[in-house]
Amino acid sequence: GAAVFDKFWIEADANEQAGGPKVVSGSVKITLDVNGQRRPVEVEPRTTLLNTLRNRLEPGVTGPKLVCDAGTCGACTVLLDGKPAYSCLVLAIDAVNKKITTVEGLGAPEKLSPVQAAFIEKDALMCGFCTPGFVTTISAYLKKNPNPSMAEIREACKGNFCRCGTYPRVFE
Repeated sequence: GAAVFDKFWIEADANEQAGGPKVVSGSVKITLDVNGQRRPVEVEPRTTLLNTLRNRLEPGVTGPKLVCDAGTCGACTVLLDGKPAYSCLVLAIDAVNKKITTVEGLGAPEKLSPVQAAFIEKDALMCGFCTPGFVTTISAYLKKNPNPSMAEIREACKGNFCRCGTYPRVFE
Protein backbone atom coordinates (compact mmCIF):
# COMPACT_ATOMS: atom_id res chain seq x y z
CA GLY A 1 0.00 0.00 0.00
CA ALA A 2 2.80 2.42 0.88
CA ALA A 3 4.48 1.88 -2.49
CA VAL A 4 1.23 2.66 -4.33
CA PHE A 5 0.66 5.75 -2.19
CA ASP A 6 4.22 6.95 -2.86
CA LYS A 7 3.65 6.50 -6.61
CA PHE A 8 0.46 8.63 -6.48
CA TRP A 9 2.22 11.24 -4.33
CA ILE A 10 5.13 11.51 -6.80
CA GLU A 11 2.70 11.74 -9.75
CA ALA A 12 0.68 14.46 -7.99
CA ASP A 13 3.84 16.50 -7.29
CA ALA A 14 5.00 16.10 -10.91
CA ASN A 15 1.56 17.08 -12.24
CA GLU A 16 1.49 20.19 -10.03
CA GLN A 17 5.01 21.25 -11.10
CA ALA A 18 4.07 20.75 -14.77
CA GLY A 19 1.25 23.26 -14.42
CA GLY A 20 -1.48 20.62 -14.05
CA PRO A 21 -4.23 20.66 -11.46
CA LYS A 22 -3.03 21.44 -7.98
CA VAL A 23 -3.56 19.05 -5.10
CA VAL A 24 -5.83 20.80 -2.65
CA SER A 25 -5.21 20.29 1.02
CA GLY A 26 -6.31 22.03 4.16
CA SER A 27 -9.63 23.79 4.57
CA VAL A 28 -11.60 26.14 2.36
CA LYS A 29 -14.17 28.71 3.36
CA ILE A 30 -17.49 28.34 1.57
CA THR A 31 -21.00 29.69 1.99
CA LEU A 32 -23.99 27.41 1.63
CA ASP A 33 -27.61 28.44 1.09
CA VAL A 34 -29.35 26.18 3.61
CA ASN A 35 -33.10 26.54 4.06
CA GLY A 36 -33.02 30.10 2.78
CA GLN A 37 -30.11 31.24 4.97
CA ARG A 38 -26.55 31.89 3.83
CA ARG A 39 -24.35 29.83 6.14
CA PRO A 40 -20.55 30.32 6.09
CA VAL A 41 -18.51 27.25 6.94
CA GLU A 42 -14.94 26.02 6.68
CA VAL A 43 -14.47 22.48 5.35
CA GLU A 44 -11.88 20.23 3.80
CA PRO A 45 -12.63 19.83 0.08
CA ARG A 46 -13.43 16.13 0.58
CA THR A 47 -16.14 16.77 3.21
CA THR A 48 -19.61 15.61 2.27
CA LEU A 49 -22.63 17.88 2.37
CA LEU A 50 -24.20 15.59 4.99
CA ASN A 51 -21.17 15.86 7.28
CA THR A 52 -21.08 19.63 6.76
CA LEU A 53 -24.77 20.10 7.54
CA ARG A 54 -24.73 17.95 10.65
CA ASN A 55 -21.23 18.53 12.08
CA ARG A 56 -19.68 21.70 10.67
CA LEU A 57 -22.48 24.27 10.69
CA GLU A 58 -23.28 26.10 13.91
CA PRO A 59 -25.94 25.21 14.83
CA GLY A 60 -26.00 21.96 12.89
CA VAL A 61 -28.86 20.84 10.68
CA THR A 62 -29.73 17.34 11.87
CA GLY A 63 -32.78 16.40 9.76
CA PRO A 64 -30.78 14.50 7.12
CA LYS A 65 -29.58 11.30 8.79
CA LEU A 66 -26.34 9.38 8.42
CA VAL A 67 -27.41 5.77 7.99
CA CYS A 68 -25.67 3.93 5.13
CA ASP A 69 -23.16 6.61 4.04
CA ALA A 70 -23.24 5.00 0.58
CA GLY A 71 -26.27 6.51 -1.16
CA THR A 72 -28.43 3.42 -0.84
CA CYS A 73 -31.01 4.24 1.85
CA GLY A 74 -32.19 7.82 1.21
CA ALA A 75 -32.16 8.90 4.88
CA CYS A 76 -29.82 11.79 4.06
CA THR A 77 -31.93 13.11 1.17
CA VAL A 78 -31.98 16.89 0.75
CA LEU A 79 -33.26 19.02 -2.09
CA LEU A 80 -30.59 20.67 -4.25
CA ASP A 81 -32.27 23.33 -6.35
CA GLY A 82 -35.55 21.49 -5.74
CA LYS A 83 -34.32 18.03 -6.77
CA PRO A 84 -33.73 15.17 -4.33
CA ALA A 85 -30.07 14.33 -3.73
CA TYR A 86 -28.27 12.03 -1.31
CA SER A 87 -26.22 14.44 0.79
CA CYS A 88 -23.79 11.66 1.74
CA LEU A 89 -22.69 11.50 -1.93
CA VAL A 90 -22.42 15.25 -2.59
CA LEU A 91 -19.33 17.20 -1.60
CA ALA A 92 -20.09 20.39 0.31
CA ILE A 93 -17.99 22.41 -2.16
CA ASP A 94 -20.20 21.09 -4.98
CA ALA A 95 -23.30 22.50 -3.24
CA VAL A 96 -22.01 26.09 -3.29
CA ASN A 97 -24.38 28.34 -5.29
CA LYS A 98 -27.20 25.80 -4.99
CA LYS A 99 -30.33 26.11 -2.89
CA ILE A 100 -30.19 23.39 -0.23
CA THR A 101 -33.49 22.46 1.42
CA THR A 102 -33.60 19.97 4.27
CA VAL A 103 -36.69 18.64 6.03
CA GLU A 104 -36.34 21.57 8.46
CA GLY A 105 -36.72 24.00 5.54
CA LEU A 106 -40.03 22.48 4.43
CA GLY A 107 -41.92 23.50 7.57
CA ALA A 108 -41.64 24.25 11.26
CA PRO A 109 -43.31 22.65 14.30
CA GLU A 110 -45.78 25.52 14.47
CA LYS A 111 -46.44 25.46 10.69
CA LEU A 112 -45.86 22.02 9.19
CA SER A 113 -45.74 21.46 5.46
CA PRO A 114 -48.63 19.40 4.06
CA VAL A 115 -46.39 16.34 3.72
CA GLN A 116 -45.06 16.67 7.27
CA ALA A 117 -48.63 17.02 8.58
CA ALA A 118 -49.73 13.96 6.57
CA PHE A 119 -46.88 11.87 8.02
CA ILE A 120 -48.12 12.70 11.51
CA GLU A 121 -51.79 12.22 10.64
CA LYS A 122 -51.15 8.81 9.01
CA ASP A 123 -48.64 7.77 11.71
CA ALA A 124 -46.03 7.18 8.99
CA LEU A 125 -42.97 7.15 11.19
CA MET A 126 -41.53 4.62 13.57
CA CYS A 127 -37.86 5.01 14.41
CA GLY A 128 -37.67 8.22 12.39
CA PHE A 129 -34.37 7.67 10.60
CA CYS A 130 -35.93 7.38 7.14
CA THR A 131 -38.63 10.02 7.70
CA PRO A 132 -36.67 13.14 6.63
CA GLY A 133 -35.61 11.46 3.39
CA PHE A 134 -39.14 10.35 2.55
CA VAL A 135 -40.60 13.77 3.42
CA THR A 136 -38.13 15.66 1.22
CA THR A 137 -38.44 13.18 -1.66
CA ILE A 138 -42.25 13.20 -1.59
CA SER A 139 -42.37 17.00 -1.23
CA ALA A 140 -40.23 17.42 -4.36
CA TYR A 141 -42.30 14.89 -6.29
CA LEU A 142 -45.61 16.55 -5.38
CA LYS A 143 -44.37 19.83 -6.88
CA LYS A 144 -43.93 18.00 -10.20
CA ASN A 145 -47.08 15.90 -9.89
CA PRO A 146 -49.63 17.26 -7.38
CA ASN A 147 -52.12 14.37 -7.91
CA PRO A 148 -50.04 11.18 -8.17
CA SER A 149 -51.33 7.64 -8.12
CA MET A 150 -50.12 5.22 -5.47
CA ALA A 151 -47.87 3.59 -8.08
CA GLU A 152 -46.31 6.96 -8.95
CA ILE A 153 -45.62 7.73 -5.27
CA ARG A 154 -44.00 4.30 -4.84
CA GLU A 155 -41.85 4.91 -7.92
CA ALA A 156 -40.81 8.37 -6.67
CA CYS A 157 -39.70 6.84 -3.35
CA LYS A 158 -37.75 3.91 -4.80
CA GLY A 159 -34.45 5.39 -3.54
CA ASN A 160 -35.67 5.57 0.06
CA PHE A 161 -35.53 2.59 2.39
CA CYS A 162 -37.45 2.03 5.65
CA ARG A 163 -36.08 -0.72 7.85
CA CYS A 164 -39.19 -0.62 10.09
CA GLY A 165 -41.51 -1.40 7.18
CA THR A 166 -43.95 1.51 7.48
CA TYR A 167 -44.32 1.76 3.69
CA PRO A 168 -48.14 1.50 3.60
CA ARG A 169 -48.47 4.48 5.94
CA VAL A 170 -45.72 6.42 4.17
CA PHE A 171 -47.44 5.98 0.84
CA GLU A 172 -50.80 7.04 2.33
